[in-house]
Amino acid sequence: MKIQINHTTRYTYTEPVTDSVNEIRLTPRTNYRQSCFHHEVEIFPPANLLTYEDFFGNRVHAYSVNKPHTEMVIHTRATVVTVDKAQGADLPRLPLEEQIELMKEEDFQNRYTEYILPTRYTEVTPELMEFASQHPFDEAEDLYEWTRKLSTTIYEQFTYDPGATSVNTTVKKALKLKRGVCQDYAHLMIAVCRSVGLPSRYVSGYHYVSDLQGGNADFEQASHAWVETHIPGTGWLGFDPTNDVEVNWRYVKLGHGRDYKDIVPVKGVYRGIQGQLEVTVDVQLLDK
Repeated sequence: MKIQINHTTRYTYTEPVTDSVNEIRLTPRTNYRQSCFHHEVEIFPPANLLTYEDFFGNRVHAYSVNKPHTEMVIHTRATVVTVDKAQGADLPRLPLEEQIELMKEEDFQNRYTEYILPTRYTEVTPELMEFASQHPFDEAEDLYEWTRKLSTTIYEQFTYDPGATSVNTTVKKALKLKRGVCQDYAHLMIAVCRSVGLPSRYVSGYHYVSDLQGGNADFEQASHAWVETHIPGTGWLGFDPTNDVEVNWRYVKLGHGRDYKDIVPVKGVYRGIQGQLEVTVDVQLLDK
């Protein structure tokens, strides 16, 4: 499927600001599920872009604007072709006992240590362990099925509520509220997976849903976050606990990291008063 994304981030200030230094992570990945055929970045006021890959392999554009300005606009446009095929069900899967043995091996743990250790967002607490206890390994056919059931449990027990949390909300708080947005759903699933030693990472991207929404898709629906979990013997698989589905052609991946902090789409610092942020995202299906 060919998908086009237009993403505009606009900052406005009532007084001129200066010395703005920024990083953007808005370039779609090319991997076994998608290919990015075109991507462009426009900055206003005009600025020179420094491009590099971070520790997790995400494409980063960095720039600075030192002169006084009352508006900053970041516009990206991308064309991505996604693969329309099943994910985990058609891939090789080991028996549960072999998966657990692989997961316990020192080489495995060393290789994926960044995605096993907890972070500030995904702290392992007694409340988290109680939540995770709903799904013992021995009640699942294998770790793929276990991960699918975990995604369903989060979807069923949590309420999607954009006003309940913020970008700084941790799993500990989200568990108390039992509500939140895709970021909170993803952090919770990651925390549970890591609590049992299963590597899991946070994914930032886009979700094409306009054909399911009567042709309309707002920012919260189009910009999305989900989870990739490494199933021993199979590999990295994508799960979306917010919608209780496995990743399919509707998902366009930008990048991944340990949690939201590693893959913030736009971040920066500047001198001056606090500004107003406006974000618009348009995701269109060009061709099947």
